[in-house]
Amino acid sequence: MTTPAIPALTEIQHAHFLGIGGVGVSGIAHIFAARGITVTGTDAKDLPVMQQLRNLGATLYVGYSADNIAQAQTDTGQPIDVIIASTVAGPDNPERQAAETAGIPVYHRSQGLAAAMQGKKVLTIAGTHGKTTTSSMAAVMFAAAGYEPSYAVGATIANLGTNADHGAGEWFIAEADESDGSLLNYRPDISIVTNIEADHLDYYGTEAAVHQVFTDFANLIHPDGALIVCADDPGAEALGQRYRDAATSGTPRAKVYTYGLLTSLNPAETTNTHEQHLDLAITDIQPDASGTGQQVTYRFADGSHQIVRLATPGRHNALNAAGVLLAAVVAGIPADAAAEGLSTFTGSARRFEHHGTINEIRVYDDYAHHPTEVTAAITAANAMAAGNKVHVIFQPHLYSRTRDFATEFAEALSNASTCRVLDIYQARETPLDGVTAELITSQLSDELKTRYPHATRVASREHAVASVVQAATPGDIILTLGAGDVNQLIDDILAGLQQRNP
Repeated sequence: MTTPAIPALTEIQHAHFLGIGGVGVSGIAHIFAARGITVTGTDAKDLPVMQQLRNLGATLYVGYSADNIAQAQTDTGQPIDVIIASTVAGPDNPERQAAETAGIPVYHRSQGLAAAMQGKKVLTIAGTHGKTTTSSMAAVMFAAAGYEPSYAVGATIANLGTNADHGAGEWFIAEADESDGSLLNYRPDISIVTNIEADHLDYYGTEAAVHQVFTDFANLIHPDGALIVCADDPGAEALGQRYRDAATSGTPRAKVYTYGLLTSLNPAETTNTHEQHLDLAITDIQPDASGTGQQVTYRFADGSHQIVRLATPGRHNALNAAGVLLAAVVAGIPADAAAEGLSTFTGSARRFEHHGTINEIRVYDDYAHHPTEVTAAITAANAMAAGNKVHVIFQPHLYSRTRDFATEFAEALSNASTCRVLDIYQARETPLDGVTAELITSQLSDELKTRYPHATRVASREHAVASVVQAATPGDIILTLGAGDVNQLIDDILAGLQQRNP
């Protein structure tokens, strides 16, 4: 995505946002409003975040209409300088069409975010998985350390109560989304790359194209900056090596830094072959008694150590925090201040989010929608359950992703004690012939299907809730997984547990 750059913020007096109720676009609108730009916008529904924007002075409309373009200019007394559109507001959107007819330039959401970064040093978090959690960690850490960052991430951050803000400090922290190539609109000073593997093949076509876009992105990092990669992930480590290999005499390049687990902690999960050269190594992980957090020891290349008490479980979160800790030190933040700031992070919405405990049954929700993410979430839940059962309700997201990764989803879900699979959440796609959730359920492990035949078929939402409430016993964990609307079952699950006899 290389359309012309958006004007400087100093040239924008009035921006109109399409899809303003979405987490990405609303965050950009929040920052624009905080920087004194008149904000108007539309969404199909009146979503909760829109009231927050109204409180900042935004004028918002519910329901797309070509008339809203003229109305926004009348209501504010200002012509619209730019339209910033989410992906869902495509070419057929009536307001987009009206703007184009009127000669008002239309920019992608990512270009709006690039504009919001203007005048700041930029830390981006890129990768196939973990972007939201890692960028949330970074925002909390910078804020707790007193650096007053600006930030825009993909979920509400529990500590900060929002997903975006304009801070007085010099740093801007943001996710760099690879799903449609829009990360190429950013020019970071530092970027963390958590992992790279095949995903969004509906857009890229091949895994090689996915890796190529990250290479192109790395080449956009400021030459005095830093590329920070997870050496435990083959894709991220390969990116770092390609970037080093491309360096030529006299051509300034960002410095490559690496982080990862020591092989001795878990040989099966640790793939890096250069642990002695890691700039930051995880040398010890001690889960707390409840399993909801962990104490992680990090060792820098100079031999110094930092201990971080994370409130989020799982080795993947220990790695996410490693990337943030290393980025903080590269940015000039003292390691002890960065470690203390990381220790205050309590999580972000829909990222292994705890919703309640009833009769000693804990209920969590996670946005996991790729096999690697599903595996990480179930692994963390199994560790937390400490021998008790983990009951999963999974909603596949996108027909193309289900088609491409059905076997891998089945393997990941087979790590649960019981599993209920819902119909596919189609999101932006139309159905594909022969692609249903049964592609996944038919490949679940024989052991799982034998032990729990009633719980492994494609289930209605009502059956999934009723059966998981009936199956769970004290000490168990119920985990909803998926990027669609499976989280809307949480209230029904909690109500069912409350009504059930202990």
